[in-house]
Amino acid sequence: MLKNVLTGVAALLLSGAFVPSVSAQSVAGAYLAGRHAAVRSDFREAASYYAQALARDPANLELMESTVLSYLSLGHVDKAVPVARMLEERNQTSQVARMVTTAGLAKAGDFAALLKREVDTDGIGPWVDGLTKAWAHVGAGDVTSAMAAFDGLSTEAGMQGFVMYHKALALASVGDYEGAEAIFRDEGAGAAARTRRGVMAHAEVLALLDRQDDALALLRESFGETTDPELDRMITALESKAPIAFTHARDAQAGIAEVFFTFAAVLKSEAAGDYYVLLYSRIARYLRPDHVDALLLTADLLEALGQNALAIEEYKAIPSDDPAFHVAELGRADALRRSGKEEQAVEVLEQLARTHGDLPVVHSTLGDVLRGQDRYEEAIAAYDRAIERAPETAAVRWVLYYSRGIAQERAGNDEAMEADFRAALALNPEQPQVLNYLGYSMVEQQRNLDEALDMIERAVAASPQSGYIVDSLGWVFYRLGRYEEAVGQMERAVELLAVDPVVNDHLGDVYWAVGRQREAEFQWSRALSFIDEEDEGGEADPDRIRRKLEIGLDGVLEEEGAPPLKVGNDI
Repeated sequence: MLKNVLTGVAALLLSGAFVPSVSAQSVAGAYLAGRHAAVRSDFREAASYYAQALARDPANLELMESTVLSYLSLGHVDKAVPVARMLEERNQTSQVARMVTTAGLAKAGDFAALLKREVDTDGIGPWVDGLTKAWAHVGAGDVTSAMAAFDGLSTEAGMQGFVMYHKALALASVGDYEGAEAIFRDEGAGAAARTRRGVMAHAEVLALLDRQDDALALLRESFGETTDPELDRMITALESKAPIAFTHARDAQAGIAEVFFTFAAVLKSEAAGDYYVLLYSRIARYLRPDHVDALLLTADLLEALGQNALAIEEYKAIPSDDPAFHVAELGRADALRRSGKEEQAVEVLEQLARTHGDLPVVHSTLGDVLRGQDRYEEAIAAYDRAIERAPETAAVRWVLYYSRGIAQERAGNDEAMEADFRAALALNPEQPQVLNYLGYSMVEQQRNLDEALDMIERAVAASPQSGYIVDSLGWVFYRLGRYEEAVGQMERAVELLAVDPVVNDHLGDVYWAVGRQREAEFQWSRALSFIDEEDEGGEADPDRIRRKLEIGLDGVLEEEGAPPLKVGNDI
């Protein structure tokens, strides 16, 4: 039920964003340009054009709506607030305007006005409004009414855990740590208490009750050895019994920010759409600029929407002394890479390696970027540093060996590649990607074919919908001369990866091997049509495929000095 409700809430957010009937010709150009920019998620340009259009036609309600939406998407909530208020003054139903007006009142600390707002006419949605009003009671100094409001909401199906989580935060914000801890302890806060923020809020409450050992036990139980600078800072403070403050919702404004962040996180998990989620995370950021989790979520959403420049701005807002700085820099490097600025991404990661060199993820991410630039030896060195720093029991170690193995293979270091892949399998024996990569490599090298077949069959069993892995199984049958068995696997691979040139090329070879020459030529032609001739790193060889179309696979094998096709015995 919660999923349906939240999806409905998300769908309503843009219910007022319709095509306006712009009367003045001078307005039309700016409006159309703004609409085109909005479709491309270019919020900066959309806000500029809509603002121009609205300046020329200030009474146009539809333009007001579009302007509010674009300003909110851009994160310029202060600019959106007065326009949203104008919409409300004209009795216009606008979900987005309600969100922005609510945020403006919370930012101004006008809790009395928030409490007067009617859900039916002024509200965003029953759950957001209910939690906001409960926090507004806290802001107005009426804790008794606040607790009654939380309790009244907690009976709603599917929402009880989230409501009780906020009640625990509210109790902690006014110093009732015993009451907050009782909710966390009895799991009244549900799944929200098991998130990273929930666990850390609970740990802060325990510390404020002088139960540092219990707080440490909670952190170890929840995170194990997978720590980071923020967790390490808290663990150090707990171990030394240093003072710890309650940071997750210091006051009512921060509590309302947490309401919007909570719904952003839930909508994200429910796949409600990155744009809808962004509206919530922007308001959380507006109400609490130091809400690092909201900042990181906002940046991630902007990347997903293709707005890498805006994402980079968000990541850069985290200061270097913040414990989440390395997360932001990793995100910034990724956004730079997506923008085609790979050298700048490398510079960011190399600098991060100097300041946060004890973190394996910094070196592994640098290795990934270098590998993407075909700088394999440098990538191997980066993976070396990551492996040296990763704890022996860390679950990530198999990934590091696997990543380094790929770099070794690309660098032509076959023995080192196999050693890394086998080290990864020792840690994660049935990992399909590793089984497939090592098995396929051995097939291509024409060695250990029995073992290669076993590995790839296990990989297919673990990941039957992976076209690349199914392709590997068909290809190993082909290499073994078991052509009839190869046909079914290769046809299945093409079903899963219909436009992949390598898979289509492989199916052509298999068809040729079983005497289906016309179908082979069709598949080779398809493979050629899917090749990007400008992609020099592509695995499919267009010249070889053209030659097969000219003289057939047998002729190409003879030209290459390779053994002719021969049906193999079963193994």
